[in-house]
Amino acid sequence: MSRRRNDLSKAAGRRRFIAALPLAALLLTASPGAVLAQDAGGQAILIGYLGRQEDPRTPASFLEPVATDEGLQGARLALADNNSTGMFLNQSYRLVEQILPQDGDIAAGLKALADEGVRFVVADLPGDALLTVADRPEARSMLLFNARAPDDALRNEQCRANILHTAASRRMLADALAQYLAWKKWTGWSLLTGRDPGDALYAEAVRRAAKRFGGRIVAEKGWTFDTGNRRTDTGVTTIQSDIPLATQGPDYDVLVVADEAGNFGDYLDGRTWHPRPVAGTQGLTATGWSRVNEQWGGTQLQSRFEKLADRWMLPRDYAAWLAVRSVGEAAARTGATGFDDLAAYLRSPDFTLAGFKGEALSFRKWDGQMRQPILIAGPRMLVSVSPQEGFLHPVTPLDTLGDDAPESKCRFNP
Repeated sequence: MSRRRNDLSKAAGRRRFIAALPLAALLLTASPGAVLAQDAGGQAILIGYLGRQEDPRTPASFLEPVATDEGLQGARLALADNNSTGMFLNQSYRLVEQILPQDGDIAAGLKALADEGVRFVVADLPGDALLTVADRPEARSMLLFNARAPDDALRNEQCRANILHTAASRRMLADALAQYLAWKKWTGWSLLTGRDPGDALYAEAVRRAAKRFGGRIVAEKGWTFDTGNRRTDTGVTTIQSDIPLATQGPDYDVLVVADEAGNFGDYLDGRTWHPRPVAGTQGLTATGWSRVNEQWGGTQLQSRFEKLADRWMLPRDYAAWLAVRSVGEAAARTGATGFDDLAAYLRSPDFTLAGFKGEALSFRKWDGQMRQPILIAGPRMLVSVSPQEGFLHPVTPLDTLGDDAPESKCRFNP
């Protein structure tokens, strides 16, 4: 009996020790090799990762990496972090990866995870596929983390009770940018929108943000030009002549671009009709994560990620890292390993996660969105972080970004 009390006392001491440590100190011990760690005398907490193979995005410059494993490497790094912390608590974690072919059956992928006993799933999926998965019978006893889709509808009319969102929404990104432009008193905006459906949704979020934070959209245009091949003389000439035509019109303080796929936005800076800054999806960008963040331990996180993935961390990697780390943080703080206890804690006001952005992150109870600071990043330097000073809220300034409780149209569907 006395030996059992001794063991319990040691376990409680380990939990208190972990709770007292800052997250950055815990993570310093993590190594990519921990991804392969096996159970050490106990049952592992399983975390699934569900995605599809896809053609890598072609970067605008040879200076950027070509990422064929975007998102997945963030989850793997977080697994290493969880296992490093778990050593003190006799907890271990295992990542069960389901990466389907491009035309693979996403429902079958979810079922395969369920058959292995996985109940926490990082979903690296676009919005339509995420809803397909969330509405499957297997998902009723799961908790999905949306680590990719920025669609605001997923946080409103199409919200689901079994989804938490670690990816920032478009409205959060647009609000973060609008707050910074308001702080700079750059209130006159020209909006240039691409052809993809996501571009229209981002532009809609920009219009909403302008109304919320005092911006004036003095002109709107759609991108209708073909940029040609930028790596040939004729391509450069075409870009240089077309962009002034696409951006001429009434004067403005800043050109806001909606080009999520990067089809043309990177070419705008230095070529616009008016000599004005470019912001939005390119230029001065609002983003969940950027390699330029060196504050709050960001350099340490970035260097560990580069050691693991041989490239820098992208926003999808960061969102997947947040998802896996959230499960690990919940287990470390509560000492629980059961799904029901961990899921309840993740949704509770007691849950917080350090995310290398200066403030504790947590999940909003009305739509499942992770509230988090948004970085305002230039190509080489961190420019600012939103929410900006002076934008007040009765609970937390983080809720000035995206849909606040009174604005939310989320009525959780079972």
